[in-house]
Amino acid sequence: MRNNDGIVATGGSQVVPSAVASGRSARAEVRSSGSTEIGDGGRPPAHEIRDMVSRLIDELGRSDHPDRADLIEIAEDAREELGSEGRRLGKLRMLARALLSAVTGFTALVSLAQPIDEAIRAL
Repeated sequence: MRNNDGIVATGGSQVVPSAVASGRSARAEVRSSGSTEIGDGGRPPAHEIRDMVSRLIDELGRSDHPDRADLIEIAEDAREELGSEGRRLGKLRMLARALLSAVTGFTALVSLAQPIDEAIRAL
């Protein structure tokens, strides 16, 4: 039986979602073109999240998801809310979670929806 020394993450104190390293000298790293990793504890700019939502809308339009029209409407609501001065974070979080849960099983869409959900939670 191998010995488990717990979870070890090396390379600094930045937390990376969806990555865990375990064992001696293990490293955790996640790379994504739509990454929402934020250095220095900052927040993602709303315009970057809006760009991610726009990409999701485009992909939904090309997908064969049975609820794509409703999902596009939800995503458009989120994009509009992100553009407003007094954006409501509760509404944004609800919309992001609805999108993420609805696209489970559609890998290409999940890879776009998950960073949106993570970025909105960081707002």
